[in-house]
Amino acid sequence: MTELTFAVILFIVTYILLFAFPNHKHFVALGSALIFILAGTIPLNDVLPSIDWNILLMLFGIMGVVNLFIESKMPDLIADGLIKKSKNLKWTVIYLAIFAGLVSAFVDNVATVIIIAPIAIMICKKLKVSPVAPVIAIALASNLEGAATLVGDTTAILLGGKLGMTFFDFFWYLGRPGMFFLIQIALVIFIVVLYIIFRNQNQPLEFDESMKTEVKSFFPTVLLVAIIVSLVIVSFVGQNIEFALLNGVICCFWFLVGLIYQSIKEKSVKSVLPHIKEIDYTTLLILAGLFVIISSIEHAGLIALIGDFFSDVAGGNLFLLYTLIVFISVIVSAFIDNIPYVATMLPIIALVSTNLGIDPTVLYFGLLSGATLGGNFTPIGASANVAAIGILKKEGHTVSLGTYLKLSVPTTLATVITGYLLIWLTYGMVV
Repeated sequence: MTELTFAVILFIVTYILLFAFPNHKHFVALGSALIFILAGTIPLNDVLPSIDWNILLMLFGIMGVVNLFIESKMPDLIADGLIKKSKNLKWTVIYLAIFAGLVSAFVDNVATVIIIAPIAIMICKKLKVSPVAPVIAIALASNLEGAATLVGDTTAILLGGKLGMTFFDFFWYLGRPGMFFLIQIALVIFIVVLYIIFRNQNQPLEFDESMKTEVKSFFPTVLLVAIIVSLVIVSFVGQNIEFALLNGVICCFWFLVGLIYQSIKEKSVKSVLPHIKEIDYTTLLILAGLFVIISSIEHAGLIALIGDFFSDVAGGNLFLLYTLIVFISVIVSAFIDNIPYVATMLPIIALVSTNLGIDPTVLYFGLLSGATLGGNFTPIGASANVAAIGILKKEGHTVSLGTYLKLSVPTTLATVITGYLLIWLTYGMVV
């Protein structure tokens, strides 16, 4: 068996296992990486350099600060304000979806759903209506905004790391509007479709002042803002700083500040342990394994093989190649985790663009958009969807596939097509 054949078989098996065992993806990724290492597909001295430590540190720091932010109850207070301004269920759902989207641009999608879904369920209980559609709408909005900023989603962080993008680059890139503004237009389209779907939900809603949330501490909000401001500042001055782990160290630094504040506030060092334990180590381990896997198949020549396939099919036609990448990403991400998919496709796009002598920007953004928005199509396409359905199940509400698709198909089609057109019009002619 040739090295390439071995790499192809193991890579396919890895993807199948990632899909078959969603709760054990970290074991699958690390196990596959170990097999590649033991087989000698990747040289030992290339293993550690193949892991993007800056991305892992960024995620670690951001996850930590977000956990502190959630515990502070600040998101709940903001949600209270939105509900207070609502006149009926229709506008409450729309406001919560907008809020979920905007929060998700800076906070993990699953965390966003966990914060906001219970609020929607509480409202629906008072109105004696099913919370299924409102909670699904919140999950869909959360996934949509994941591509808006550098810290919005793991896929965005992966892309930012690959291109060396700064936080500011997601707002303005190559002299043109960045992904943030393009995604906001898609959010407007999403809200229009949502309004049409909920147009008859006019049950009046009264806000109970006695149930208003009290914020435990405003300091985590300051920390979250500090991360964003720090990354923006680095966007302007970071080019003169030759330190590959800069963004990751910044995020971890602010998390450390939060832990120190927590220990002082609680007068106990042990009080920080729960916040450290709440970090999503599973995702970090999955990424570490994937970095090694991707480097391994690159050494084996599989990346080049896939790159040649895309090059041959597109025949040098940038628009056709862009279209293929967007809609293949949408289809794939509707059924499997978009993190391993994006991690795999990034080096492929780099190779294809080099082979064809084209600027890859539109392809990278098409990949991010397709992989992020495509996850909304099915209940298993994104972790936020799974979390939302899990929350509903605990409340005794079963979500049928038909019920989910009635909401997901029209909103996802509208946002995918919007993103597809906007990215091409904005970056398709970049030379």
